[in-house]
Amino acid sequence: MSRLDGKIAVVTGGSRGIGKAICLKLAEHGANVSFVYANNKEKADSTIKELSNFNNDGSAYKCDVADDLAVKDLVNKIIGKYGKIDILVNNAGITDDKLAFNMDYNCFNKVIQTNLLGTFNMIHHCYMNFIKNNGGRIINISSVVGLNGNIGQSNYAASKAGIIGLTKSIAKELGRKNVTCNVVAPGFIETEMTSSLKNPDNILRNIPLNRFGSAEDVADAALFLASDEAKYITGSIIKVDGGLIL
Repeated sequence: MSRLDGKIAVVTGGSRGIGKAICLKLAEHGANVSFVYANNKEKADSTIKELSNFNNDGSAYKCDVADDLAVKDLVNKIIGKYGKIDILVNNAGITDDKLAFNMDYNCFNKVIQTNLLGTFNMIHHCYMNFIKNNGGRIINISSVVGLNGNIGQSNYAASKAGIIGLTKSIAKELGRKNVTCNVVAPGFIETEMTSSLKNPDNILRNIPLNRFGSAEDVADAALFLASDEAKYITGSIIKVDGGLIL
């Protein structure tokens, strides 16, 4: 029997990068995985095709997680189809990097809306589902930038730090209902989002393991938090950063 047999999982930002790796990892271990994507249907279709290799019956849903009504409709559709949600992975995120001096309201707000409000919207509309099921796993993908900040990323850092505070609050609210809520905080992971990094050798000098992480490294942490092995872990932050933040 696989670790997640019979579990219904939902992953936001699941069509590529870290989100896709999490989808495939959960499906590999028996979960029935549906995912949410923002725009790229071609990549969503490709991910669905790969998920089918694990006899996965999940679906892809196009949705802006910052849109409260759209998220409410999304969650109702998924619960209507599968009856419940056992595992929620909030991975959807964007960046728009600028020094704070050059960062206008729209630049700051759109990152907060997608990364932080989007995470809240998904939890908010799944909340009663978890209470009804008397159990569940919520895994929020933050970043080490949310712990340490970063030049030119005040919007991103604020959103990711907010996710950590949100996680701790939800962990306290839902703990008595056997629901865990935890954070995975990646460091420098090899994805499209980090492919344009300047001076990667300078960054590597600050990583004790002397390599960038892979999307699978993050997916392994998500799998652990989704499994029964982590049933007594909640409100925690697992850094997947090769020792960057010590």
